[in-house]
Amino acid sequence: MSDKPKSEKIPVFRFLAGVLIPLFELFIKFVIIDGEKVPKSGAFVLSPNHLTNLDPIIVGRVVWKLGRAPRFLAKASLFKVFFLGWLLRKSGQVPVERTGAVRGSDPLAAGEMIAKNGLAVIVYPEGSLTRDPEFWPMRGKYGAVRMALEVGVPLIPVAHWGDQLILPPYAGGFHPFPRKTVTVKFGDPIDLSKFAGRQVDTAALSEATALLMDAISALLGELRGEAPRVERWDPVAHGQSEIGKF
Repeated sequence: MSDKPKSEKIPVFRFLAGVLIPLFELFIKFVIIDGEKVPKSGAFVLSPNHLTNLDPIIVGRVVWKLGRAPRFLAKASLFKVFFLGWLLRKSGQVPVERTGAVRGSDPLAAGEMIAKNGLAVIVYPEGSLTRDPEFWPMRGKYGAVRMALEVGVPLIPVAHWGDQLILPPYAGGFHPFPRKTVTVKFGDPIDLSKFAGRQVDTAALSEATALLMDAISALLGELRGEAPRVERWDPVAHGQSEIGKF
């Protein structure tokens, strides 16, 4: 009998895993480090670095391998799209309303849904593929930290390295062979105890996000055998767009 909690026993996930995992393992060797740091039950936010558009599949596959069903935040409007909406609902993805001028303006409702249902949700704190020319994490946004603080769930950093060789960011092209190694390393939950009782304002979010990005960068540095960049890359300071190609 499966030891996955009821919320993880999703037929769509089983089908996708049965099809995609054997396919991806033809050209990817996965190495998982400290996977025991991923909770076996209960809600948490998992925050990875963002190298390439292949990342969600890589991280999702590893999270599933560790016994949890990976969820991602998705625009609520996508749930109304034929078939895509059905797939998002059946796989338990989390809708986020985007109202007004603020992107992701309903994180609290999404966070409460995550906490109530004990979900494992992947939130990329950079918001887009890193613009750093050396592939270090760039400066983070507040979404992952805000969600963890407001609903009181663990915030776990994770770093991965290797999938940028399969699908290079921005350059285009898909290079599945020869088979590549992708290494994924999980960290300890970010200690957010110092923020208990504090107002979740810009100062708190900025400080907590810096802790998260430091942790992700340190994990990536261990995987690469290099010291992370001291000052995180800021696309705006370098005249770069934060969305699309550049």
